[in-house]
Amino acid sequence: MGVSPYRSSFVPDTRARAAVEDFDAVEGRTVRVAGRVMTLRRHGGSAFAHLLDETGQIQVLFRRDELADRYALLADLDLGDWLGVEGRLMRTRTGEVTVSATGFQFLAKALRPLPDKFHGLTDVDLRYRQRHLDLIVNPQVRRTFVIRSKMIAETRRFLDDRGFLEVETPALHLHAGGAAARPFKTHHNALDLDLNLRIALELHLKRLIVGGLGRVYEIGRVFRNEGLSARHNPEFTMLELYQAYADYHDMMALVEELLLHLARQLTGGTGVVYQGTPIDFTPPWPRVLMVDALREATGIDWLQLEGREAAVEAARAAGLAVEDSLTRAQVLDRLTEAFIEPKLVQPTFLVGHPVEVSPLAQEDPERPGLTLRFEPFIAGREVGNAFTELNDPRVQRQRFEAQARRLRQGDADAQSVDEDFLRALETGMPPTGGLGLGMDRLAMLFTDAPGIRDVILFPLQRPRGGP
Repeated sequence: MGVSPYRSSFVPDTRARAAVEDFDAVEGRTVRVAGRVMTLRRHGGSAFAHLLDETGQIQVLFRRDELADRYALLADLDLGDWLGVEGRLMRTRTGEVTVSATGFQFLAKALRPLPDKFHGLTDVDLRYRQRHLDLIVNPQVRRTFVIRSKMIAETRRFLDDRGFLEVETPALHLHAGGAAARPFKTHHNALDLDLNLRIALELHLKRLIVGGLGRVYEIGRVFRNEGLSARHNPEFTMLELYQAYADYHDMMALVEELLLHLARQLTGGTGVVYQGTPIDFTPPWPRVLMVDALREATGIDWLQLEGREAAVEAARAAGLAVEDSLTRAQVLDRLTEAFIEPKLVQPTFLVGHPVEVSPLAQEDPERPGLTLRFEPFIAGREVGNAFTELNDPRVQRQRFEAQARRLRQGDADAQSVDEDFLRALETGMPPTGGLGLGMDRLAMLFTDAPGIRDVILFPLQRPRGGP
């Protein structure tokens, strides 16, 4: 027919939401709108369609007497097609704001049908695999990712206003450090060098504190070679920040202020309702000592247990099924997850983690064997990690060497000795407070999402066959 269904350009001057909300001020004006055809009804010499753009839907009226020969092109219009329309804004007899088309252009033809409008995209697995369809037919999904974007933007504004400098650090690391996690490994051909995708942002950011940048942060992707669950995706987004001349008490105050700020900006209040439970971020949040909480819940006095075997036996005596192969750190993680975390529904700081699971944190001078560390918990879920940073290079080397022994003994989550970081630490790092927050888990809270895959646009999925 000599009409290209794939145009190279069309510039709309009006968005759907603005046309509807501002109709009284712009009624009768000629506008240009564009979007995807979501509904289509033909009635003799006229047709109605709804176009969906990034702000919402608007109705379009096509009349044969207005469009003349071009009206015949509507016979080839399908749901899912992208259309550009020029016309006058009006209301129909039913009161719906409508663009009465004086002209239109095909912008892109949809060769595959959209999901049935009555049943939607209900296959959860397909929603994650084909997020483009999910975004088209589920307005709540679009809202989720708009809120996520605003949350990250507000986090940046909050930190920028407090003098933090946003930086970027490498994603390829010679040593996977900064967290207890198994890395993804890769190889650089030109240098013939084995490398790891970063499991944390920490060690490079602390080098910047050594270099004299007093407040730094990064919001970046990290990669951990671990399983999939409602809380875990191998690729996720972290915020890490470091502040010279601060300690973990300052980091607690910063977390309280940040979460309250995000709530006010995103919800207009001081909290959220998550999965039916009201959550209030108003400070101060309770501080709960980890070993005390464990003793209260299970009777286990962790600091009195000597060796891995004793930890395994104590966990089993508390009713927890654990494997003989678990390390002490892994046993403690299982105990915490089973007996402590579910009780931390309202925002709470779990503090004072043992040294053996905190290789980068300063030891508490008033509680030998424990560290100046905390994890914030909300809705029974850990959302971050923070501590007064260990800045003694001698102790840090001892901690790294202990981790390296565990790594050689088969603990894939243990860290190796990072000589480059130790060299930087030997140059001198001032007292520093550090904080990491999982942005995906925060997004779950602010969007009331039950699982992490609901707030990641393209979560990792096992491949499956089919077109």
